Amino acid sequence: MTDAVIWHNPGCQTSRNVLGQLRSAGIEPRIVEYLKTPPSRDELVDVVRRMGVPLRGILRRRGTRYDELGLGDPKLDDTVLLDAIGQHPVLIERPIVITAKGVRLCRPPERVNEII
Repeated sequence: MTDAVIWHNPGCQTSRNVLGQLRSAGIEPRIVEYLKTPPSRDELVDVVRRMGVPLRGILRRRGTRYDELGLGDPKLDDTVLLDAIGQHPVLIERPIVITAKGVRLCRPPERVNEII
């Protein structure tokens, strides 16, 4: 199976674990190092829609400028959040895996089993 995609950060243990789980299942995904090649706004909107979560559901706080940018303010709409992610792709929580069966933020890593 090669139609899987992982938004991956090789510096993240969880992301490496999920990639290993995919490979152990016989899946060699297309690896998108999203810090080097960030998704477009349209891709982000589509992935969040397919996950069935609000955009805030994929925001990473730890190790980012989340607090400095005031992104915890519930008054901020998705346009502001998308702008922030566009400038700071590290704000995307990882790893996100996309397969024909669905899209998941794989935290904990076992969530990948839902879509493989």
